[in-house]
Amino acid sequence: MLKPQQATLDEATLKRAQTIPEGLWRTCPNCGTSAYRGRFGSLQVCPHCGFGLRLTASERLAQLCDCFDPWDEQLELADSDFPGYMVKRAQAQAASGSSESVRCGQAVIAAQPCALAVMDSYYMMGSLGQVAGERLCRLFERATAQRLAVVIVTASGGARMQEGIQSLMQMAKISAARALHVQAGLPYFVVLSDPTMGGVCASFAMQGDVTLAEPHARVGFTGRRVIEATLHNKLPASFQQAEQVMATGFIDAIVPRAQLKARLALLLQLHQEVCHA
Repeated sequence: MLKPQQATLDEATLKRAQTIPEGLWRTCPNCGTSAYRGRFGSLQVCPHCGFGLRLTASERLAQLCDCFDPWDEQLELADSDFPGYMVKRAQAQAASGSSESVRCGQAVIAAQPCALAVMDSYYMMGSLGQVAGERLCRLFERATAQRLAVVIVTASGGARMQEGIQSLMQMAKISAARALHVQAGLPYFVVLSDPTMGGVCASFAMQGDVTLAEPHARVGFTGRRVIEATLHNKLPASFQQAEQVMATGFIDAIVPRAQLKARLALLLQLHQEVCHA
């Protein structure tokens, strides 16, 4: 039996524990290490492995931009026959604070102007649907007309299944608009964040003149579980991580989130200097 003094101590400890607020600790999904929430900092980066936690589009824009003028945010899907889809869209809008899975507009990054798109993993895992595709297509078209470089920060699980073939068509449509941007002699810079998968990875995410990625971001087409089930074999831990994808030549540089704004500004500045040389 516990002595009276020990029982009192246990009761005091329990009472104190009940006053501690929840959510003070976070576990990194990459390395599995837990740390005090404040140690992740304003950029939301794991203090142990450097993995960047997922951000909403608004959070990403606040980190990257001096200023941002949105384009085409009035574009919305009118209706859908897919059961429960419109309800799920409303839930995604509430969770992300965005009206779609991508926000596009004209931005200034460390005094360098560009056309910028940021995908939002909190909106149905950044999936590519008709509205997102139309926004990205118009982004390239306006950038071509205004002679602007394009920067896209990708975060997506792929094409949106609820929109069927209409979502798959966006891959070709965006790629066609990108091709006209190339013909105009304008650069396109991509930042791959976690995750960049499926049809997004199979199209405009891999068409950049310079392709950057955040540390340990997942980059690939088909998910690990599907591949392992098909091959009946265990894949290595590094499979589809940005570092492994860079080793095979598909990524130019791994850039920590804290350095991303400066690196993009440098690329945009070099483009301006070359164009005016």
